[in-house]
Amino acid sequence: MSSSYIIANVSVTNPVQYEEYKKWSSAAMLAHGAEICVRGGQVEVIEGDWVPDRLVVLKFASVAAARAFDASPEYGKARAARQGAAIMRMLIVEGV
Repeated sequence: MSSSYIIANVSVTNPVQYEEYKKWSSAAMLAHGAEICVRGGQVEVIEGDWVPDRLVVLKFASVAAARAFDASPEYGKARAARQGAAIMRMLIVEGV
């Protein structure tokens, strides 16, 4: 079984409200054993035309663990808090 990652590109539209999302999402990450690899660090585009906003990369033990995090009641609270505060683009990718 290989690890997996959730990769998110977040366009924050309401920074004050987004802080509430971060509080709840942090609790969900802790509850589901996510390893935070990237969370809003400086981005430098070195090739192509992708200009991401805020990037987040979370590592999980498996695809099933990443899916469980996404479907969890804990992350559901974060998702509800994020309504109107950000545009989220998120995917799960299997590691090697």
